[in-house]
Amino acid sequence: MSTRTYLSAATGWSNGMLLERAAQGDQLAWRQLVDKYDSLVRSVAGSFRLQEADVYDVAQNTWLGLVQHLHTIRDPERLAGWLTVTATRQSLRLLRQALRQHLEPMIEDTPDPDPAVDTETRVAARDAAQDLWAIVAKLPRRQQRLLITLFRDEMNSYNDVAAECSMPIGSIGPTRARALSSLQRRLAQRRRDDF
Repeated sequence: MSTRTYLSAATGWSNGMLLERAAQGDQLAWRQLVDKYDSLVRSVAGSFRLQEADVYDVAQNTWLGLVQHLHTIRDPERLAGWLTVTATRQSLRLLRQALRQHLEPMIEDTPDPDPAVDTETRVAARDAAQDLWAIVAKLPRRQQRLLITLFRDEMNSYNDVAAECSMPIGSIGPTRARALSSLQRRLAQRRRDDF
């Protein structure tokens, strides 16, 4: 059978057949899977407003995940759902890493309080700041971004904040209120857990 005839036949195969053939090393079957679902995977990553290079990374990691799980997909006809969930998890993982990289310098750059304050108080303040940023990192991405933007020194107006966060001005207040309420609850829970 020629490659062209084989490829034509492969286009009519079910997901189960494509996965089975790809697991056996069939590159044409693998190519069919990628051709069929790559735009879905990239659109999921793109919905997180990732940069092009990050969308590429999410797609690569999602396809790598499929390679590692070719034999374990239980319902091949629901492959689109599996790829969507995997791409979503990869996107969130990438966003969490970016947030940690963004927050760590903030924690390190937190100025020490008055130098006259004793070391124990300074250490307690540093620990409190780290706890706070750890809780901020667990908030939904939109709330994280808004809080970070609101509390940066160079942001002066709601217009600046709205532009930076890609949200309507009218959403800033309610989103901030939800974020601060969530922070307050999580801090209170952490204090209860510490006792």
